[in-house]
Amino acid sequence: MLAALALMLCTSCELPATPVIGVDARTVDVELVLAVDVSSSMDAGEFALQRAGYVKALRHPDFINAVLSGSKGRIAVTYFEWAGTVQQESVIPWQVIDSRDSAEAFAAKLAIMPIEGSGGTSISNAVAFGARLLQHNDFSGEKKVIDISGDGPNNTGAPVEIARNNAVAKGIIINGLPILVRPTGSLEDIDRYYAECVTGGPGSFVLPIRLATEFITAIRRKLILEVSGVTDAPEMLNIQATEPVNCLVGERYRLVYPEQ
Repeated sequence: MLAALALMLCTSCELPATPVIGVDARTVDVELVLAVDVSSSMDAGEFALQRAGYVKALRHPDFINAVLSGSKGRIAVTYFEWAGTVQQESVIPWQVIDSRDSAEAFAAKLAIMPIEGSGGTSISNAVAFGARLLQHNDFSGEKKVIDISGDGPNNTGAPVEIARNNAVAKGIIINGLPILVRPTGSLEDIDRYYAECVTGGPGSFVLPIRLATEFITAIRRKLILEVSGVTDAPEMLNIQATEPVNCLVGERYRLVYPEQ
């Protein structure tokens, strides 16, 4: 049954074409996928803050310095937005960032892209699509990372644990940016859900956003951690140890409230 469910993971999503690059440029410190939630549980203000956070983080000198301080001095990055499905029009193809100019070029593409929210929350589809992007490109990175943000649990598509486990088995690290600015009806402890059901791989972490004012600094901090390889302090995830999270809580909630 697990094999059958695994086949459900975003098999119809199209991957963007990867530009042809020279042999030397294929070797990077990190292959980084930015997977950003635009589901209808977030409002227009949160969409705007989240987008601004990524744009400003990519332009920030601390992020650029973190990239340049790596052994290769460059990373490869791609970006997409997701809800119940991956928003194909939101995919920014792989690009090498190895300078202020290349970081600005990527940020500029993101800054002008329209934001299109949608219904449903399929973290599993987003993780599966991100894994395919990492498996089918021309780069060779010391680390392969999916950086996923969201404010609610998986409620459509295959179970999120299957997508997570499949990605981790391929050597992919999944880091989480759970957004707790507004509580969702299905789950209040989305930080614990991300920690137990979504993230995985060596050195993976969860960095919650609890206030709207934290979007920009938290996103910048997370990107710097991912490209620098530095392990952050334990306060990244300050949650109480209680009963394990039910990783199917979103699917069960949607059975009761199908309009969500």
